[in-house]
Amino acid sequence: MIMIGLISNPAFSQVESDERALLNVENGISISKDSLFKLNLRFRMQNRFGVRTESGEDLSIEQTDFRVRRLRLRFDGYVLNPRIQYYIQLGFSKSDLDLDGGEYAQPIRDAIIYYYFKPNLYFGFGQSKLPGNRERVVSSGNLQFADRSIANGVFTLDRDFGFFGYYTLPTKGKAQYQLKGAVSTGEGRNPSPGDYGLSYTGRFEYLPFGKFINSGDYSEGDLEFEPNPKLSIGITYNWNENAARTRGQLGTYLYEKRDQNVFIADAMFKYIGWGVMAEYFRRNSLDPITENAEGLKRAVWVGNGANFHVSRMLSRKSELAFRYAVVNPDQEIVNLEKRAEEAILGFTRYLNGHRIKIQANFGYGWLDAAPELNDYDNYWFGTFQVEFGI
Repeated sequence: MIMIGLISNPAFSQVESDERALLNVENGISISKDSLFKLNLRFRMQNRFGVRTESGEDLSIEQTDFRVRRLRLRFDGYVLNPRIQYYIQLGFSKSDLDLDGGEYAQPIRDAIIYYYFKPNLYFGFGQSKLPGNRERVVSSGNLQFADRSIANGVFTLDRDFGFFGYYTLPTKGKAQYQLKGAVSTGEGRNPSPGDYGLSYTGRFEYLPFGKFINSGDYSEGDLEFEPNPKLSIGITYNWNENAARTRGQLGTYLYEKRDQNVFIADAMFKYIGWGVMAEYFRRNSLDPITENAEGLKRAVWVGNGANFHVSRMLSRKSELAFRYAVVNPDQEIVNLEKRAEEAILGFTRYLNGHRIKIQANFGYGWLDAAPELNDYDNYWFGTFQVEFGI
Protein backbone atom coordinates (compact mmCIF):
# COMPACT_ATOMS: atom_id res chain seq x y z
CA MET A 1 0.00 0.00 0.00
CA ILE A 2 1.37 3.39 -0.99
CA MET A 3 0.81 6.24 1.45
CA ILE A 4 1.24 9.93 0.70
CA GLY A 5 1.03 12.43 3.55
CA LEU A 6 1.42 16.19 3.91
CA ILE A 7 2.03 17.13 7.53
CA SER A 8 1.98 20.71 8.77
CA ASN A 9 2.78 20.60 12.46
CA PRO A 10 5.07 23.29 13.92
CA ALA A 11 8.68 22.73 12.88
CA PHE A 12 10.35 23.32 16.23
CA SER A 13 11.05 19.59 16.53
CA GLN A 14 12.32 19.29 12.94
CA VAL A 15 15.95 20.15 12.32
CA GLU A 16 17.39 19.92 8.84
CA SER A 17 20.84 18.36 8.82
CA ASP A 18 23.31 18.19 5.97
CA GLU A 19 25.27 15.20 7.17
CA ARG A 20 22.57 12.52 7.18
CA ALA A 21 19.17 11.64 5.75
CA LEU A 22 16.06 12.51 7.75
CA LEU A 23 13.48 9.72 7.76
CA ASN A 24 10.93 11.19 10.17
CA VAL A 25 10.06 14.76 9.28
CA GLU A 26 7.14 16.73 10.63
CA ASN A 27 6.84 19.03 7.61
CA GLY A 28 6.98 18.04 3.97
CA ILE A 29 5.57 15.41 1.64
CA SER A 30 6.25 11.79 2.54
CA ILE A 31 5.73 8.83 0.21
CA SER A 32 6.33 5.27 1.34
CA LYS A 33 5.53 1.66 0.48
CA ASP A 34 5.80 -0.78 3.36
CA SER A 35 9.52 -1.07 4.18
CA LEU A 36 10.69 -1.08 0.55
CA PHE A 37 11.20 2.64 0.09
CA LYS A 38 10.51 6.01 1.61
CA LEU A 39 10.75 9.45 0.02
CA ASN A 40 10.55 12.75 1.90
CA LEU A 41 10.26 15.84 -0.29
CA ARG A 42 10.77 19.37 0.98
CA PHE A 43 11.56 22.77 -0.46
CA ARG A 44 12.73 26.11 0.87
CA MET A 45 13.55 29.52 -0.50
CA GLN A 46 15.19 32.67 0.77
CA ASN A 47 14.07 35.95 -0.79
CA ARG A 48 16.34 38.88 -0.02
CA PHE A 49 16.76 42.62 -0.23
CA GLY A 50 20.10 44.10 0.80
CA VAL A 51 22.05 47.34 0.50
CA ARG A 52 25.69 48.34 0.92
CA THR A 53 27.05 51.88 1.26
CA GLU A 54 29.89 53.53 -0.64
CA SER A 55 31.97 53.83 2.54
CA GLY A 56 31.66 54.18 6.29
CA GLU A 57 31.21 57.93 5.89
CA ASP A 58 29.46 58.14 2.52
CA LEU A 59 26.04 56.53 3.07
CA SER A 60 24.96 56.64 -0.56
CA ILE A 61 24.10 53.19 -1.92
CA GLU A 62 26.98 51.46 -3.69
CA GLN A 63 25.20 48.13 -4.18
CA THR A 64 21.71 46.67 -3.91
CA ASP A 65 20.95 42.98 -3.49
CA PHE A 66 17.46 42.08 -4.76
CA ARG A 67 17.32 38.34 -5.44
CA VAL A 68 16.33 34.79 -4.57
CA ARG A 69 19.38 33.96 -2.47
CA ARG A 70 18.59 30.26 -2.15
CA LEU A 71 16.02 27.93 -3.71
CA ARG A 72 16.42 24.28 -2.76
CA LEU A 73 14.68 20.95 -3.24
CA ARG A 74 15.60 18.19 -0.82
CA PHE A 75 14.85 14.48 -1.15
CA ASP A 76 15.76 11.88 1.46
CA GLY A 77 14.61 8.46 2.59
CA TYR A 78 15.59 4.83 2.02
CA VAL A 79 15.38 2.13 -0.65
CA LEU A 80 15.04 -1.66 -0.12
CA ASN A 81 15.95 -1.40 3.57
CA PRO A 82 15.83 1.38 6.17
CA ARG A 83 19.58 0.85 6.61
CA ILE A 84 20.19 2.02 3.02
CA GLN A 85 19.44 5.72 3.03
CA TYR A 86 19.94 8.55 0.56
CA TYR A 87 20.05 12.32 0.61
CA ILE A 88 19.77 14.50 -2.50
CA GLN A 89 19.69 18.31 -2.55
CA LEU A 90 19.38 20.43 -5.67
CA GLY A 91 19.84 24.21 -5.94
CA PHE A 92 18.21 26.51 -8.49
CA SER A 93 19.08 30.12 -7.64
CA LYS A 94 22.03 31.84 -9.31
CA SER A 95 24.07 31.62 -6.10
CA ASP A 96 23.11 27.97 -5.59
CA LEU A 97 24.33 27.21 -9.10
CA ASP A 98 27.70 28.89 -8.41
CA LEU A 99 27.06 31.31 -11.28
CA ASP A 100 28.05 34.34 -9.16
CA GLY A 101 31.71 33.47 -9.58
CA GLY A 102 31.90 30.10 -11.29
CA GLU A 103 32.12 29.23 -14.97
CA TYR A 104 29.23 26.77 -15.25
CA ALA A 105 26.01 25.84 -13.46
CA GLN A 106 26.25 23.30 -10.64
CA PRO A 107 22.74 22.30 -9.51
CA ILE A 108 23.90 19.27 -7.50
CA ARG A 109 24.64 20.25 -3.91
CA ASP A 110 24.29 16.88 -2.19
CA ALA A 111 23.99 13.38 -3.62
CA ILE A 112 25.00 10.73 -1.13
CA ILE A 113 24.08 7.19 -0.12
CA TYR A 114 24.40 6.06 3.50
CA TYR A 115 24.57 2.59 5.03
CA TYR A 116 23.74 2.26 8.72
CA PHE A 117 25.53 -0.62 10.43
CA LYS A 118 24.11 0.57 13.75
CA PRO A 119 22.18 3.68 14.82
CA ASN A 120 25.50 5.12 16.05
CA LEU A 121 27.66 3.97 13.11
CA TYR A 122 27.06 4.84 9.48
CA PHE A 123 29.05 5.42 6.30
CA GLY A 124 28.36 7.47 3.21
CA PHE A 125 29.54 7.58 -0.39
CA GLY A 126 28.87 10.55 -2.63
CA GLN A 127 28.88 14.33 -2.45
CA SER A 128 28.13 16.11 0.82
CA LYS A 129 29.49 18.64 3.29
CA LEU A 130 32.79 17.65 4.81
CA PRO A 131 32.79 17.41 8.64
CA GLY A 132 34.31 20.86 9.00
CA ASN A 133 33.41 24.01 10.90
CA ARG A 134 30.08 24.09 12.71
CA GLU A 135 28.59 27.12 10.96
CA ARG A 136 29.10 25.49 7.55
CA VAL A 137 27.60 22.15 8.51
CA VAL A 138 24.60 23.94 10.02
CA SER A 139 22.07 24.07 7.19
CA SER A 140 21.62 27.51 5.62
CA GLY A 141 17.98 27.11 6.63
CA ASN A 142 18.95 26.97 10.31
CA LEU A 143 21.13 30.11 10.42
CA GLN A 144 20.34 33.03 12.73
CA PHE A 145 21.85 35.52 10.26
CA ALA A 146 21.03 35.88 6.58
CA ASP A 147 24.46 34.52 5.58
CA ARG A 148 27.45 32.82 7.10
CA SER A 149 30.46 34.81 8.31
CA ILE A 150 33.43 36.09 6.32
CA ALA A 151 35.60 33.64 8.29
CA ASN A 152 33.50 30.75 7.03
CA GLY A 153 33.83 32.12 3.49
CA VAL A 154 37.64 32.01 3.63
CA PHE A 155 38.34 28.87 5.68
CA THR A 156 35.40 26.46 5.34
CA LEU A 157 36.01 23.00 3.87
CA ASP A 158 32.62 23.05 2.13
CA ARG A 159 31.35 20.15 0.02
CA ASP A 160 33.37 17.41 -1.65
CA PHE A 161 32.94 13.96 -3.18
CA GLY A 162 34.23 10.86 -1.42
CA PHE A 163 33.77 8.42 1.45
CA PHE A 164 32.32 9.59 4.78
CA GLY A 165 32.11 7.94 8.20
CA TYR A 166 30.29 8.85 11.45
CA TYR A 167 30.49 7.12 14.82
CA THR A 168 29.04 8.04 18.21
CA LEU A 169 30.95 6.31 20.99
CA PRO A 170 28.76 4.43 23.48
CA THR A 171 28.96 5.88 27.00
CA LYS A 172 27.33 5.17 30.35
CA GLY A 173 26.89 8.77 31.47
CA LYS A 174 25.42 11.86 29.83
CA ALA A 175 28.61 12.83 28.01
CA GLN A 176 28.75 12.02 24.31
CA TYR A 177 31.75 11.59 21.99
CA GLN A 178 31.45 11.72 18.22
CA LEU A 179 33.98 10.85 15.52
CA LYS A 180 33.55 11.99 11.93
CA GLY A 181 35.85 11.55 8.96
CA ALA A 182 36.11 11.71 5.18
CA VAL A 183 38.45 10.80 2.34
CA SER A 184 37.53 12.94 -0.66
CA THR A 185 38.81 14.41 -3.91
CA GLY A 186 39.81 17.77 -2.43
CA GLU A 187 38.45 19.51 -5.55
CA GLY A 188 35.04 20.57 -4.23
CA ARG A 189 31.58 20.18 -5.74
CA ASN A 190 31.07 18.10 -8.90
CA PRO A 191 34.78 17.60 -9.59
CA SER A 192 36.23 16.46 -12.89
CA PRO A 193 38.64 13.52 -12.82
CA GLY A 194 41.68 14.76 -10.90
CA ASP A 195 45.20 13.79 -9.95
CA TYR A 196 46.58 11.53 -7.25
CA GLY A 197 46.10 14.12 -4.49
CA LEU A 198 43.23 13.47 -2.07
CA SER A 199 41.77 15.29 0.93
CA TYR A 200 41.66 13.72 4.41
CA THR A 201 39.36 15.12 7.10
CA GLY A 202 38.92 14.09 10.73
CA ARG A 203 36.65 15.64 13.35
CA PHE A 204 36.08 14.96 17.06
CA GLU A 205 33.14 16.33 19.05
CA TYR A 206 32.63 16.27 22.81
CA LEU A 207 29.25 16.96 24.43
CA PRO A 208 29.96 16.97 28.20
CA PHE A 209 26.33 17.54 29.26
CA GLY A 210 24.72 15.17 26.78
CA LYS A 211 22.66 15.64 23.63
CA PHE A 212 20.96 18.90 22.72
CA ILE A 213 17.19 18.92 22.29
CA ASN A 214 16.28 18.34 18.64
CA SER A 215 19.95 18.21 17.52
CA GLY A 216 20.35 21.83 18.59
CA ASP A 217 24.14 21.63 18.41
CA TYR A 218 23.68 22.03 14.64
CA SER A 219 20.98 24.69 14.66
CA GLU A 220 21.68 28.32 15.53
CA GLY A 221 19.72 30.03 18.29
CA ASP A 222 18.20 28.36 21.34
CA LEU A 223 14.67 28.01 20.02
CA GLU A 224 14.16 24.99 22.29
CA PHE A 225 15.03 26.96 25.46
CA GLU A 226 17.34 24.24 26.76
CA PRO A 227 16.33 23.74 30.44
CA ASN A 228 19.85 22.57 31.32
CA PRO A 229 23.19 23.93 30.02
CA LYS A 230 24.32 22.16 26.84
CA LEU A 231 27.78 22.40 25.26
CA SER A 232 29.40 20.88 22.19
CA ILE A 233 33.12 21.27 21.46
CA GLY A 234 34.53 20.28 18.07
CA ILE A 235 38.01 19.97 16.56
CA THR A 236 38.65 19.36 12.84
CA TYR A 237 41.84 18.77 10.87
CA ASN A 238 41.99 18.60 7.08
CA TRP A 239 44.95 17.73 4.85
CA ASN A 240 44.39 18.52 1.18
CA GLU A 241 47.18 17.09 -0.98
CA ASN A 242 47.94 18.75 -4.31
CA ALA A 243 45.02 21.17 -3.98
CA ALA A 244 44.19 23.17 -7.10
CA ARG A 245 42.32 26.13 -5.56
CA THR A 246 43.19 29.06 -3.31
CA ARG A 247 40.89 27.91 -0.49
CA GLY A 248 41.13 24.15 -0.83
CA GLN A 249 37.74 22.98 -2.11
CA LEU A 250 36.80 26.57 -2.98
CA GLY A 251 38.31 29.68 -4.54
CA THR A 252 39.99 30.54 -7.83
CA TYR A 253 42.38 28.07 -9.40
CA LEU A 254 46.06 28.36 -8.52
CA TYR A 255 48.71 28.49 -11.21
CA GLU A 256 50.37 25.49 -9.53
CA LYS A 257 48.89 22.97 -7.12
CA ARG A 258 49.80 23.15 -3.44
CA ASP A 259 49.44 20.99 -0.34
CA GLN A 260 47.25 22.69 2.28
CA ASN A 261 46.10 21.94 5.81
CA VAL A 262 43.32 23.50 7.88
CA PHE A 263 42.77 23.34 11.65
CA ILE A 264 39.36 24.28 13.09
CA ALA A 265 38.14 24.49 16.67
CA ASP A 266 34.54 25.43 17.48
CA ALA A 267 31.93 25.30 20.22
CA MET A 268 28.18 25.69 20.67
CA PHE A 269 26.52 26.55 24.00
CA LYS A 270 22.80 26.90 24.79
CA TYR A 271 20.80 27.51 27.93
CA ILE A 272 17.29 28.92 28.60
CA GLY A 273 17.18 30.97 25.40
CA TRP A 274 20.82 32.07 25.35
CA GLY A 275 23.09 30.84 22.58
CA VAL A 276 26.84 31.21 22.02
CA MET A 277 28.86 29.90 19.09
CA ALA A 278 32.60 30.39 18.53
CA GLU A 279 34.97 29.21 15.78
CA TYR A 280 38.72 29.47 15.19
CA PHE A 281 40.45 28.69 11.87
CA ARG A 282 44.03 28.23 10.71
CA ARG A 283 45.23 27.33 7.18
CA ASN A 284 48.87 26.58 6.30
CA SER A 285 50.80 25.84 3.12
CA LEU A 286 54.57 25.63 2.79
CA ASP A 287 54.81 27.64 -0.43
CA PRO A 288 51.50 29.50 -0.79
CA ILE A 289 52.27 31.85 -3.73
CA THR A 290 51.98 30.62 -7.33
CA GLU A 291 52.87 32.55 -10.49
CA ASN A 292 52.14 32.18 -14.20
CA ALA A 293 54.34 32.94 -17.21
CA GLU A 294 53.11 36.57 -17.32
CA GLY A 295 54.11 37.16 -13.71
CA LEU A 296 50.56 37.20 -12.31
CA LYS A 297 50.27 35.73 -8.81
CA ARG A 298 47.66 33.72 -6.96
CA ALA A 299 48.11 32.42 -3.43
CA VAL A 300 46.71 29.87 -1.06
CA TRP A 301 44.71 31.85 1.54
CA VAL A 302 47.02 31.11 4.49
CA GLY A 303 46.31 32.76 7.82
CA ASN A 304 43.80 32.60 10.62
CA GLY A 305 40.27 33.66 11.34
CA ALA A 306 37.57 33.67 14.00
CA ASN A 307 33.80 33.89 14.22
CA PHE A 308 31.75 34.61 17.36
CA HIS A 309 27.97 34.70 17.89
CA VAL A 310 25.92 35.50 20.98
CA SER A 311 22.13 35.45 20.91
CA ARG A 312 19.12 35.76 23.17
CA MET A 313 15.56 34.63 22.53
CA LEU A 314 13.41 37.62 23.49
CA SER A 315 10.34 35.40 23.37
CA ARG A 316 9.43 32.02 21.91
CA LYS A 317 9.39 33.58 18.45
CA SER A 318 11.80 36.55 18.51
CA GLU A 319 15.60 36.58 18.76
CA LEU A 320 18.35 39.18 18.93
CA ALA A 321 21.87 38.13 17.89
CA PHE A 322 25.32 39.68 17.50
CA ARG A 323 28.25 38.48 15.38
CA TYR A 324 31.89 39.49 15.13
CA ALA A 325 34.15 37.81 12.56
CA VAL A 326 37.70 38.41 11.33
CA VAL A 327 40.10 36.95 8.74
CA ASN A 328 43.80 37.72 9.00
CA PRO A 329 46.24 36.72 6.20
CA ASP A 330 49.82 35.68 6.91
CA GLN A 331 52.60 38.13 6.12
CA GLU A 332 53.54 36.13 3.01
CA ILE A 333 50.32 37.05 1.21
CA VAL A 334 49.45 40.52 2.58
CA ASN A 335 50.05 42.01 -0.86
CA LEU A 336 47.38 39.73 -2.29
CA GLU A 337 44.82 39.46 0.54
CA LYS A 338 43.64 41.92 3.20
CA ARG A 339 42.61 41.56 6.82
CA ALA A 340 38.83 41.93 7.00
CA GLU A 341 36.41 42.27 9.92
CA GLU A 342 32.65 42.53 10.33
CA ALA A 343 30.22 43.23 13.16
CA ILE A 344 26.51 42.46 12.66
CA LEU A 345 23.36 42.87 14.71
CA GLY A 346 20.53 40.58 13.71
CA PHE A 347 16.85 40.25 14.57
CA THR A 348 14.81 37.17 13.63
CA ARG A 349 11.09 36.60 13.93
CA TYR A 350 10.36 32.87 13.84
CA LEU A 351 6.87 32.24 12.47
CA ASN A 352 7.30 28.47 12.26
CA GLY A 353 10.72 27.74 13.69
CA HIS A 354 13.55 27.95 11.15
CA ARG A 355 11.23 26.86 8.33
CA ILE A 356 9.36 30.17 8.10
CA LYS A 357 11.10 33.25 9.48
CA ILE A 358 11.82 36.92 8.82
CA GLN A 359 15.38 38.19 9.29
CA ALA A 360 16.81 41.70 9.46
CA ASN A 361 20.58 42.28 9.72
CA PHE A 362 22.54 45.51 10.07
CA GLY A 363 26.32 45.61 10.12
CA TYR A 364 29.64 47.30 9.45
CA GLY A 365 32.66 45.89 7.62
CA TRP A 366 36.24 47.18 7.61
CA LEU A 367 39.65 46.28 6.23
CA ASP A 368 43.23 46.27 7.52
CA ALA A 369 42.23 46.79 11.17
CA ALA A 370 41.11 50.34 10.39
CA PRO A 371 37.45 50.76 11.44
CA GLU A 372 37.40 54.54 10.89
CA LEU A 373 34.31 55.79 9.05
CA ASN A 374 36.32 57.91 6.62
CA ASP A 375 38.19 54.89 5.25
CA TYR A 376 36.95 54.36 1.68
CA ASP A 377 37.27 50.55 1.93
CA ASN A 378 34.85 50.34 4.87
CA TYR A 379 31.09 50.10 4.49
CA TRP A 380 27.71 49.72 6.19
CA PHE A 381 25.29 47.05 5.04
CA GLY A 382 21.78 45.86 5.76
CA THR A 383 19.76 42.80 4.77
CA PHE A 384 16.09 41.89 4.91
CA GLN A 385 15.30 38.25 4.19
CA VAL A 386 12.27 35.96 4.30
CA GLU A 387 12.81 32.21 4.63
CA PHE A 388 9.88 30.05 3.57
CA GLY A 389 9.80 26.28 3.34
CA ILE A 390 8.39 22.96 4.47
